[in-house]
Amino acid sequence: MISPAWAQAAPGAAPSPLIQFAPLALIFIVFYFLLIRPQQQKAKEQRTMIDNLKRNDDVIMSGGLYGKVVALNEKILTLEIAPNVRVRVERAQVAALVKGAPADDTKEKEKDKQK
Repeated sequence: MISPAWAQAAPGAAPSPLIQFAPLALIFIVFYFLLIRPQQQKAKEQRTMIDNLKRNDDVIMSGGLYGKVVALNEKILTLEIAPNVRVRVERAQVAALVKGAPADDTKEKEKDKQK
């Protein structure tokens, strides 16, 4: 049987819907500022870097391939990865610009042969 105290509880005692959705809204705000927004900014920086590529830029591809940009197209890059070795790759696969040119082992080997 139901006790008299529970039977007399007011039906309007539940919290308002605004208060019930506040934790959900707070979680969404935290996710936005910690996860979604930084990813969007990183993607925007990547797009601008790819759009601003020019000839003779040293780049690294997403697969780890270093090369110098020889020719540009809307979607295709031609990279020179070694003397007289050129590769065509998709522009979207560029991971980063390389500030200094990667070390060239062939020059070091030639110096060793001359000694």
